[in-house]
Amino acid sequence: MDEHVRISHFRNHYELTRKNYMVKNLKRFRRQLEREAGKLEAAKCDFFPKTFEMPCEYHLFVEEFRKHPGITWIMKPVARSQGKGIFLFRRLKDIMDWRKGTAGKKLTSLEAQPARTATTVNPPGSHDPRSSDDQKDELPVENYVAQRYIENPYLIGGRKFDLRVYVLVMSYVPLRAWLYRDGFARFSNTRFTLSSIDDQYVHLTNVAVQKTSPDYHPKKGCKWMLQRFRQYLASKHGPEAVEALFRNMDNIFIKSLQSVQKVIISDKHCFELYGYDILIDQDLKPWLLEVNSSPSLTASSQEDYKLKTCLLEDTLHVVDMEARLTGREKRVGGFDLMWNDGPVSREEGALDLPGMGHFVTNTHLGCVNDREKQLKELFCSLQAQKKASS
Repeated sequence: MDEHVRISHFRNHYELTRKNYMVKNLKRFRRQLEREAGKLEAAKCDFFPKTFEMPCEYHLFVEEFRKHPGITWIMKPVARSQGKGIFLFRRLKDIMDWRKGTAGKKLTSLEAQPARTATTVNPPGSHDPRSSDDQKDELPVENYVAQRYIENPYLIGGRKFDLRVYVLVMSYVPLRAWLYRDGFARFSNTRFTLSSIDDQYVHLTNVAVQKTSPDYHPKKGCKWMLQRFRQYLASKHGPEAVEALFRNMDNIFIKSLQSVQKVIISDKHCFELYGYDILIDQDLKPWLLEVNSSPSLTASSQEDYKLKTCLLEDTLHVVDMEARLTGREKRVGGFDLMWNDGPVSREEGALDLPGMGHFVTNTHLGCVNDREKQLKELFCSLQAQKKASS
């Protein structure tokens, strides 16, 4: 492969982006941290809900289900997107129906299209080459995860939402990751209630679902930019609480990437733009819902269009196929380098050592994104350096 060629996926990216593999790797990494660094460090991985892979962990799930009667669970296909195939339940009978391969009726009620036949479906971006051949003749039902539903989400205007955040990984060995300043909150169109668990417009925030709602307004959409969301939280809870929330989100990004660092096949020709889905609860605790390897770049508004075109442009600047960057940059456009084989300091010239003084990680999620000014200054500086050295 030519030196300048770049591929927008690592070969086994599904280790993080398939829901069952993501949880498997996070559980393994948490056990590793507990052995090597103790329970306090392992607790930093407690950012995903209790999850069981179905059907292989069905009996473990039933045991847990019976310990906590009456709580709500959510079933998700491991390799579908846009909210397809998801349903909530409180009765074991719903899972028994699914286990017998008769959950098609349940899926139909939550999808705006006829249910597919019960075979394993791997959409682009979540294909698992290790299992596609094996599963042709195996299970009569699609692989799912059963996950404890977060019953106390943070609400704005009585509506549930989640956050879409973009992380760009240029290398896994060593781990080198960039966090984009912009992102958005995706809102449901219907006020939140637990009394109606069959209503997809209440519980699923996916735009693909919400835009089919009778109340959906195409011009208004159902998104807030992250800057607006951060300002709203600061006005309600104060800047310190918001800083703590966003630091906890930074922890999610880094720990999740570290959980797959040893299993992802790293290649200098590859990079990955991940779309993280984060839910905030009423205690301002962030929860990792899933990681997308092919985040949607379809725009639902003019503001959304601007975000995604700038995101793509800045991704190509960081990928740097023209070899213009020095490799020492901490910021390129809307991307901030948050991890470079270790945490990166926000202060210019400061040592990247968390134990040294008042260390602040180089992340600016939801902050001002003056990317055009920064890019102009960056490339002018690089051009001047090139002239001086020639």
